[in-house]
Amino acid sequence: MKQFNSIDDILDFAIGLEQDAVDFYKELAKNAVTPDMRAVFEQFAREEISHKTRLTEVKDKGLFDIGSDTVTDLQIGDYLVSIKPSPGMSYRDALVLAMKREKAAFRLYMDLSERAPGQEMKELFLSLAVEESKHKLRFELEYDEYILREN
Repeated sequence: MKQFNSIDDILDFAIGLEQDAVDFYKELAKNAVTPDMRAVFEQFAREEISHKTRLTEVKDKGLFDIGSDTVTDLQIGDYLVSIKPSPGMSYRDALVLAMKREKAAFRLYMDLSERAPGQEMKELFLSLAVEESKHKLRFELEYDEYILREN
């Protein structure tokens, strides 16, 4: 289990997850079935870049300090989705994978918000959680529209 010793450790972890999300959505965009979903995946990649930028700015400016206490174990495995997109992945599988990733990101940011050392950090993590939940909802709607209705 991963234990963080500083807010920088937490931010580095979140920044890394955001970069993984950028790469993930760029890969899905390359393999998108429809031009509309290609545009959605590209837009989500841009939004994840924005999340990464926000977190990087917080880290670079040193806006938050949690003191010398060790941060509680966040059970990092709960927030990771190990499946990678592949060129042969079906549209259905890509949507399911995207939903799982967004759910994991949502849970991470909600948990971080509960452990945040101050109100500003709490609000940052809550706003990121809301954005990730909106992404998941978009994929759920897409799944309903194009997968469930086809069957």
